[in-house]
Amino acid sequence: MKQMNRRLGLLFCFFSLLFLVALARSGWLQGVRGGELRAEARGQQVTEVEVPGLRGRVLDRNGEVLAVSENAASVAATPYQVKDPERVAELLSPILGVQESEITEALGDGSAGFAYLARKVELSDAERVEKLGLAGIYTIPDSRRLYPQGELAAQVIGAVGDENEGLTGLEQADEDVLGGDDGEQEIVHDAAGEPIQAETVEPARNGDDIRLTLDAAIQSQAEKAIAEAGESYGAAGATAVVMKPRTSEVLAIANWPGFDPNDVGSAAEDELLNGATGFTYEPGSTFKAFTVAAALEEGLVRPGTTFDLDPSIEVADRVIKEAHPRPRVTLSVAEILAQSSNVGAITVGLALGSESFDEWIRTFGFGEPTGIDYPAEEQGIVPELEEYSGSTMGNLPIGQGLSVTPVQMAAAYSAIANGGMLRSPRLVEEIDGEQAEQEGDAERVIGKRTAEQLRHMLEGVLAPGGTASEVTVPGYVLAGKTGTAQKAENGHYSKTDYVASFVGFAPADDPALLVCVVVDEPEYVHAGGAVAAPVFGEIASFALPYLGVSPD
Repeated sequence: MKQMNRRLGLLFCFFSLLFLVALARSGWLQGVRGGELRAEARGQQVTEVEVPGLRGRVLDRNGEVLAVSENAASVAATPYQVKDPERVAELLSPILGVQESEITEALGDGSAGFAYLARKVELSDAERVEKLGLAGIYTIPDSRRLYPQGELAAQVIGAVGDENEGLTGLEQADEDVLGGDDGEQEIVHDAAGEPIQAETVEPARNGDDIRLTLDAAIQSQAEKAIAEAGESYGAAGATAVVMKPRTSEVLAIANWPGFDPNDVGSAAEDELLNGATGFTYEPGSTFKAFTVAAALEEGLVRPGTTFDLDPSIEVADRVIKEAHPRPRVTLSVAEILAQSSNVGAITVGLALGSESFDEWIRTFGFGEPTGIDYPAEEQGIVPELEEYSGSTMGNLPIGQGLSVTPVQMAAAYSAIANGGMLRSPRLVEEIDGEQAEQEGDAERVIGKRTAEQLRHMLEGVLAPGGTASEVTVPGYVLAGKTGTAQKAENGHYSKTDYVASFVGFAPADDPALLVCVVVDEPEYVHAGGAVAAPVFGEIASFALPYLGVSPD
């Protein structure tokens, strides 16, 4: 009996010891390793997923979608978990549209922990990949940018990178508006790995929409017209700016050649350039309108004032001739503009004087950005008054010795077209449904009477005897000015490279449309009247009826 009690006591002590050990183990697991174990369990049951915030849309003035984002997925791999890379590549290639060799190469480093196989694939394709159940292959939530109109306005809108960040154009400039914020979601899985619950930790925020002043229909016609001109004359590039002069709203900015915003990596640097704001050039004869405007406003001339003009004029050490040989003639100021007389424009400029001339060209906005809502706008080059040499006033009145951008010329001519008021061009109409702020206030630069006189004189450019007489739009009276400028190279003017340009508006008496066309280095033919003015005619022929502008 005594021996039995002893055995029971030993058994009791043994179980008590086991209990104490279990209790200590439980306390250690809960108190010391509890957090670690809970984390491991959670890691096996819960997956944290990044939820991409979609970029805001870019719309034209009528709500036509120019850029939009949609949910997508990227396909990735953990290469060391992939047992048969060749077989995996064979299965994935037709789904992802990626060469088998590229997939095999990405999976080639068996020690790597991560590799992208395809970025921004459609969700349906990502689902097909997941259904294959390939070890080491998985998908990551993503989004992708789409441009429903293709290359339309590509340089203006811009493009985005693989991380959904803006790289060029408005996509880059308005990143703080268009860009969204990624969110986070937790997915709870059951023992079989199937998702049973989803919980939002941090909601994704989509970017805000931007509505532009561009009109997709006019943009398309402008791009077609400059592409035809650029290709026909073997040009280095071409740009057209289309505006409503009364409000300074930009209806189109067309650049040629274009690029595919869905494949920005293959675009050359010059193809990404928005020529309207980034291309600087000597304007040539299109600048003569501002020489005459200044002289009219100063009361030095009237449209009918005549000058006896020799075939050439000497200014300091420089002799300037007409574009085409002619005898001594008598021309009115209106005829000087219509026939684009170099000698006549310089004569008017000399009457004005260098100080007044400098003030007037700066009054029209040259030498500084226009304020259009577009990044990295060039301001052109206007020499300071103290930099003038003896021959400077033989250059500037005919648009040589200074540089401008197409949008500067469009804005300055708009002041002539709308009664003398200079405004910053408008490109962004609304941000997230709210009216975008206008850059600066309208400023009167010339009087209404002067603007009216200039409009009437510029009609002569497209009338018989003018430098663009062959350009017509049936039912409308047109006005404008041609420009043919030799390009400056190494301190001299090229004998082969030119910039052909034209700035025009219609109807001439009450303009509702203005177009600036610039063609860089056209071959075969260099004259603005032959190369650029017909582009104006094509755009105006479509845009005037489209905008509901009644014929004269």
